[in-house]
Amino acid sequence: MSNGKTTSWEAPPRPDWLAALNREGGYLDLDAVVPLDAASLIDYARQRSGLTDFGADDWQEPFGVFLKSLAEEAELTLMGRLMMRNDLLLYLSTRLQVEELHKRHPEILEEKIVEPMFIVGLPRSGTSILFELLWQDPDVGVPLLWEALIPCPPPEASTYDSDPRIAQADGLFDQWNRVTPEFAQIHEMRGHLPAECDLLMAPTFISDHLSATASVPSYMEWCAQADQTISFRYHKQILQVLQWKNPRKRWLLKAPAHLGKLPVLLNVYPDARIVHTHRDPMKSMASSASLMGTLYYMRSDQRFNAELWDQFLMGEATAQRLELVMDQREQGLVPAENIVDSRYQDLMDDPIKCIQGIYQHFGLSLTDTAKQRMQNYLADKPKGKFGKHQYSMDDSRSAERALFQRYQSAYNVPNEM
Repeated sequence: MSNGKTTSWEAPPRPDWLAALNREGGYLDLDAVVPLDAASLIDYARQRSGLTDFGADDWQEPFGVFLKSLAEEAELTLMGRLMMRNDLLLYLSTRLQVEELHKRHPEILEEKIVEPMFIVGLPRSGTSILFELLWQDPDVGVPLLWEALIPCPPPEASTYDSDPRIAQADGLFDQWNRVTPEFAQIHEMRGHLPAECDLLMAPTFISDHLSATASVPSYMEWCAQADQTISFRYHKQILQVLQWKNPRKRWLLKAPAHLGKLPVLLNVYPDARIVHTHRDPMKSMASSASLMGTLYYMRSDQRFNAELWDQFLMGEATAQRLELVMDQREQGLVPAENIVDSRYQDLMDDPIKCIQGIYQHFGLSLTDTAKQRMQNYLADKPKGKFGKHQYSMDDSRSAERALFQRYQSAYNVPNEM
């Protein structure tokens, strides 16, 4: 619990056009105008696609839990409901299309996903910049946002850089920036940029991507107890679809949320290579709260519930998650050969040396070409490209430093605040 220690985040003014639109929504029957009930969504997804089979029914319970949580807790605006309905229809359509694809081409399920590399760690701990740097290696393939959002029909090598879905995804993600301009200062999203695993898992409706788009605490509680194997197996099926007509030599993937699910990840991907990023948890928590407050504000006027956020992902909850991974590693549930550590400070001080250490652990060679491309990427990516990401934390949180003593000592993680 937060014990009165709460994260500080204040909503910025909305763009005038959006404030006016949402005010008009206050005069409408939003449940009727933009329905978010299961029957309406499922019926329209089937009608639009001409398909009826969603595959295994393990998605239905989490889908219902999410919709109930949306209705009772999220307080979506008119724009928020429009964005959410579009998202949910995309995920349902993906399920329908993937199932149809497997019926027509069962050989897709024979595609091999060999030694995929996963970047995990606390949110805002350097996972994104490490992901982008490792992506510069020509031997690496990542799921891009456009193909993670709309994976069917399967991407083809000959049209991979000109697929019209790139522009469609660009428009949808740029809408996030138009609705909440502050988001661009925190996290860049474009159709041609790498996607996190949570988006690939969204069609299972057991995904942290869903809980990042609206305040749905009861859904988050349900997911914490759910069988995560369902979403990881679907994740693998999506990778098989993506590489079927556009082969990847070696997959690179990323999701901070995988941190608490490593044994499940290894159950589905026994040969996975896991890179665990490390940063001062106090710094990561402050930045994470700013990100979540901004994401929730994108679709709701509801005041950011910092105390509820603290209960799920701050303070004691974060310390417990970090120590759980330490325990799993000590017990051999996460074997040493499957995981390597990467400190944020090392990545900032000497990125190439940090990456060389990762490659050496897994017996990989960092070629001169890959190294040069990484250096060029850093040179072309000025810090603060979209403005400075501002965030703060209540001074009373300094007392929580002791919670992370074991973690910081084990990985030699320096204090940043």
